[in-house]
Amino acid sequence: MNIEASNKEIICYCFGHSVQDLRDDVLRNGRSLIMERIAAEKNAGACDCATRNPKGR
Repeated sequence: MNIEASNKEIICYCFGHSVQDLRDDVLRNGRSLIMERIAAEKNAGACDCATRNPKGR
């Protein structure tokens, strides 16, 4: 997989975030607010990665 393709790789199928989204988020905010949101949503029961992710995780 080349760098451009890996940047577009979806890492969160519940909320549609890619590797590049997280990189941009860290550059913009100094940390990943996206990952904080994903963790909060997961803790609230709003995560469905097990069924949405084609890799099943």
